[in-house]
Amino acid sequence: MHNDDDVEKWTPQLIPLLKSGQIKHIGISNHTLPEIKRVQAILGAAGFKLDAVQNHLSLLDRTSEQAGILAYCHQQAITFFAYMVLEQGALTGKYDVDHPFPADSARGKVYNLQLPELTTLIQQLKAVGAKHDLSVAQTAMAWALAKGTLPIIGVTKVHQVTEAAQVAVTNLSAAEVATLEAAAAKTTANTIGFWKQDMRETGK
Repeated sequence: MHNDDDVEKWTPQLIPLLKSGQIKHIGISNHTLPEIKRVQAILGAAGFKLDAVQNHLSLLDRTSEQAGILAYCHQQAITFFAYMVLEQGALTGKYDVDHPFPADSARGKVYNLQLPELTTLIQQLKAVGAKHDLSVAQTAMAWALAKGTLPIIGVTKVHQVTEAAQVAVTNLSAAEVATLEAAAAKTTANTIGFWKQDMRETGK
């Protein structure tokens, strides 16, 4: 179930579908920690469980981690699917101040003004990736795996599948993860999409 329009309304409607066997697993997307816990409570009262959470998570948007959602999912054995790990290409190394997104594109409007700030982070992604024979994009994906998530990666070419498989057998060290996160923390990039709330706003 995407977004969090009305947890109290739609969660009970899933229970008859679970009981009938029409669906076997429940996943939610763009929910805050209190909403996740409430979904669990409603499902749990009927003898079912929440299987997956799909939220935005990248080096530029760690709000799900900062809100405690990632740790909670690990504790509860809930699979965390991370989307926009590559920030729509901004963390692939393909785009920089000299090679921006098309100015009139949706991505250009979001990321072009932030590209100067991402220079150091991209350099760190290159440096860490070089130690593992990974590209910038692969290193950003490897970071997401190191956080205990399953990154959702869009692919359009066979070689991208092969590259993703290479990431799956790569283990970044704790020091490398910390280096990347330190570089990301020095940016003021805001990539929280208009379609979702800040996960740190746990009062909602």
